Amino acid sequence: MKQTSQRLGVLFVCMGNICRSPTAHGVFENYVRDAGLEKHIYVDSAGTHAYHINEAPDPRSQQHALSRGYDLSHLRARQLSTDDFHGFHLILVMDWENYALAEKLAPAGKQHKLRRLTEFCKVHQASVVPDPYYKGAEGFEEVLDLVEDACDGLLEHMQARLRQFSI
Repeated sequence: MKQTSQRLGVLFVCMGNICRSPTAHGVFENYVRDAGLEKHIYVDSAGTHAYHINEAPDPRSQQHALSRGYDLSHLRARQLSTDDFHGFHLILVMDWENYALAEKLAPAGKQHKLRRLTEFCKVHQASVVPDPYYKGAEGFEEVLDLVEDACDGLLEHMQARLRQFSI
């Protein structure tokens, strides 16, 4: 979907698009809906690697997210593409490795759209959202804690951006 002056896109990116980025996608989608902004903000997620194309999020991600009220079951993994840098206002990566890979893919003049999700954290002082894949339940809960915090700050950022457009 292309960005317009009246509809802003946010893309969340991790390695395989089955744990962190779909969690952020689901959380922020809920925040946007709860704020009544779904006509103005669209949300998606992708992975820097093509490991899990068309797969649902990791069952553990789904379970932990659902315990907090976020349904991720409708999401499917896809790979980040150069087109994403044209279609999204912000491309938010989970860690430095994903940042470097996405930066290499970014067309000239579009690198400014790339940021780390944790830049929007209001409470936590984390520089990255760590990969929970091999960490067990506490890893998935840590991801949710960081993602909820960052998505709260991100929603404020997007609301301010929308006010610039007088929406």
